[in-house]
Amino acid sequence: MPVIELVSLGLALLLNFSVVLCTSLDKSCWTLGDFNSPVLEQDGDIVIGGLFPMHNIAPETDYNFSDLPHYQDCSRFDFRAFRWVQTMVFAIEEINSNSSLLPGVALGYRILDSCDHVHTSLRSALFLLNGTFGQTQTDAVGTANCLSTAPVPAVIGLASSSPTRAVAQTLGPFGIPLISYFATCTCLTDKKEYPSFLRTVPSDRFQVQGLVQLVSHFGWRWVGTVGTDDDYSHYGIQAFTEQLERLGSCIAFHQTIPKSPSQAQIRSILNSLESSTAQVIIAFATEGELLELLVEVARRNLTRLQWVASEAWVTAKLLTIPELHPVLIGTVGFSFRGTAIPGLAEFLFRVRPSSRPESAFTNMFWEELFGCRLGYEDSNDSVLPLCTGSENLLETESSYTDVSRVRISYNVYKAVYAIAHALHQLLQCGSKEQGSDHSCNTESKFSPLQLLRYLKKVHFTNQFNEKVYFDTNGEPVPLYDIINWQKNARGTINFQLVGTYDGSAPHGQQLKIEEGLIRWTGGQTKVPVSLCSPPCPPGTRQATRPGQPVCCFDCLPCAEGEISNISGATECLKCPEYYWPNKERVSCVAGIEEFLSYHDVMGIILISLSLFGVAVATVVMVIFFIFRSTPIVKANNSEMSFLLLLSLKLCFLCSLVFVGRPSPLTCRARQAAFGISFVLCISCILVKTIVVLLAFRSTVPGSISLKVFGPPQQRVFIFCCTTGQVILCACWLALAPPYPYKNTSYQDGRIILECKDILPLGFYLVLGYIGLLSCMCFVLAFLGRKLPDTFNEAKLITFSMLIFCAVWISFIPAYNSSPGKYTVAVEIFAILASTFGLLFSIFIPKCYVILLRPDLNTKKGMTGKLSK
Repeated sequence: MPVIELVSLGLALLLNFSVVLCTSLDKSCWTLGDFNSPVLEQDGDIVIGGLFPMHNIAPETDYNFSDLPHYQDCSRFDFRAFRWVQTMVFAIEEINSNSSLLPGVALGYRILDSCDHVHTSLRSALFLLNGTFGQTQTDAVGTANCLSTAPVPAVIGLASSSPTRAVAQTLGPFGIPLISYFATCTCLTDKKEYPSFLRTVPSDRFQVQGLVQLVSHFGWRWVGTVGTDDDYSHYGIQAFTEQLERLGSCIAFHQTIPKSPSQAQIRSILNSLESSTAQVIIAFATEGELLELLVEVARRNLTRLQWVASEAWVTAKLLTIPELHPVLIGTVGFSFRGTAIPGLAEFLFRVRPSSRPESAFTNMFWEELFGCRLGYEDSNDSVLPLCTGSENLLETESSYTDVSRVRISYNVYKAVYAIAHALHQLLQCGSKEQGSDHSCNTESKFSPLQLLRYLKKVHFTNQFNEKVYFDTNGEPVPLYDIINWQKNARGTINFQLVGTYDGSAPHGQQLKIEEGLIRWTGGQTKVPVSLCSPPCPPGTRQATRPGQPVCCFDCLPCAEGEISNISGATECLKCPEYYWPNKERVSCVAGIEEFLSYHDVMGIILISLSLFGVAVATVVMVIFFIFRSTPIVKANNSEMSFLLLLSLKLCFLCSLVFVGRPSPLTCRARQAAFGISFVLCISCILVKTIVVLLAFRSTVPGSISLKVFGPPQQRVFIFCCTTGQVILCACWLALAPPYPYKNTSYQDGRIILECKDILPLGFYLVLGYIGLLSCMCFVLAFLGRKLPDTFNEAKLITFSMLIFCAVWISFIPAYNSSPGKYTVAVEIFAILASTFGLLFSIFIPKCYVILLRPDLNTKKGMTGKLSK
């Protein structure tokens, strides 16, 4: 069982035991043990309890478990907490003077010091629950004019979350309402554990959300946290860390200030702050716990740090001493909504010391404020002068007298009025049943649990036009002011309002900041920078360093094909298809389409060569036509020669289809024109080779070879060979035709427009068929190269086939290794080279004889019988 539950159980047993004593003893009740702490009290029909941390350092009690513990006085008087006390008294007196809210009912109060400590708070709470000796005596004889069945039907308190949790767990089983004005821990929202707890201050859940939005708004991704060893700090920093890390920011360090820290511990925390690269520190602590640390920060002159305050200390006058100005000027933080309460200032200035017991807290305040001692008690302290009691509060300046815009005091004020409005409903004040005077029903007593039910349903609008109510978790409307510490002309700290935060507003509209009003640390107007690593520029991405938080990273250039167009990109974006990054890799640009164009230099050269080849073939054809009756033309099968020249022209012209932007039509026409024209050409050469071999064989007696392979058979042979290629191309183009394709694999901003083969095997079958005919032609020509004739055409065909085969054998590796548009250029070059090789090898020697050696263009010259 948790310790806190054991404490609550033990306290509950003690309370029950005291009740047993009360009922078993005849009309005589008393509390066990002694309680000699000061009490500020005023009797009334209904007494409201109050627990306030008027001192913020509680003594350590030595428990030896053999003697009763002796409690010592707390130390370090808190002026601000005493103002909260006086605000509660002021609100109760204001309500008592208001005849319409609780007519005929006088509210009283009983206020004790919690010393901002769990043990002291529980001890004070038990005293409130048991009541004073006078209460128990009068209650026993039945003469008390008390409308509640409990000595205190409701308690207003406490400030810190840890004492509040302990007291709330103690009061919960008895249904006694506890309304806190400053305990913001999210843990107190649990209604199962704290069923009677309510508060007029928003939960830390909303403050943490606001702080996270504030940090993100200013781009602080590397911050430190400082807290204390209590629930308020633990829960607040834990929630802040979780939400901040979900947004991609990081905690550089976390330091906890222990209770009553030693100088060594303070120095250790300061060393961590000084060595960290974080420039922004979020502090979840009260002003009393931060004071020693900040004094050491000022001593080391750590003025570069930007402090972000939680609501616990953002308006604390204790920290506005001149010594801390260099380090705290520029502090920003969240504060509860404040207001100026009419009449409060005058009430505060009317307090005076007195020898009466109920003035004990006022006497402490007076001695602490004026640095003197009152003579009401014997004291051996002869150093301090005696107080006159007539010192002027108007001449002092402290957190007690600063009521220009009260915040926590306003929460106390609202808590008192919430109880008063709940009592108004509970006692049926102002109803017709109570008669014409509309007084309250005072005939029957009510229990704290009944008051709790009405408190949960309370809903009213106060004089400041603010709606006061509690939600299902006992929480108020989460409204905050954003405060900035600025130095005014008098050299003192001014809490400047620079923004607001409304936790109930839609997301994106909650935080409102006027950045122009903010003065940062050192009085600067430029927003501080707090980053582990500066944001990566556009064109790069973040790469987290191994073993370090995500906020610490290196910047790496985006990979090929990727960009980043914002600073601090965690990932690079891939460019869309057919787009490439620019040089800086910050934007995607459309790729440059590239193909062998008619306007390219290479395209012009290849087209020129193609047309030149056509022109040469035409000239040769004209020469052969003119000299068609000469022996050399007749001897070389003039019909096949003309058909061969026509096929060579087609070979030259088919290369033109490869130039220009690829389209579905040109992609099909390219390979078909190439394959068919070359097969026609090689078929003609093969026929000429066969004819040469058969011509010499026909000289053998009885040979009929030329008759068997005459012109009709030659034409049929050429037709059959060409038809085979036509069928092959038709099947290829029908089943898997090439198509225009944008090749983006080069990653250099180029888009190569090319014809892509779905089935590359089709192209290689077409090429292989041409190669087969070429090999047959080469073999036959090689066999006939030594036949006896001066102009044996087999020699020329052999040489031409050697050139043809060499070109196309070298074409295959060159074609596969050429990039981009050069692939097409290689194929065109192979077509032109092989065609020129055939044209020049077969026809140029004959043209030479026809034009330059007509003496050889005779029958004798053809047979080699021409004499010199």
